Amino acid sequence: MITSAQMRAARAMLGLDQRTLAELAGLSLPTIQRMEASGGQVRGIIDTLMKVVEALEGAGVELIGENTPSIGSGRGVRLREATARPGERLSARVARQGAALESANHAA
Repeated sequence: MITSAQMRAARAMLGLDQRTLAELAGLSLPTIQRMEASGGQVRGIIDTLMKVVEALEGAGVELIGENTPSIGSGRGVRLREATARPGERLSARVARQGAALESANHAA
């Protein structure tokens, strides 16, 4: 349904702190803290999960499930599988991609 990473990201996109999300969802601050501290899928009472989802969506966030198309419009961020090799720094990845692009341009 929703992951702890989605909750944190959605809050960040909206500029909300945990206390404000708790108020919007009608939940306690410790409940939000527990949900965000869990790994992977947030587990809990369905009613509690729905309150969080409804609060985030009501504030303007579209929560997108894995391998699910987005139906919304406007700006957004979607997590995808990383292309970096384990332990590879961003600058090394950019250099590798630039070299591949340059090679492709010369071949054309």
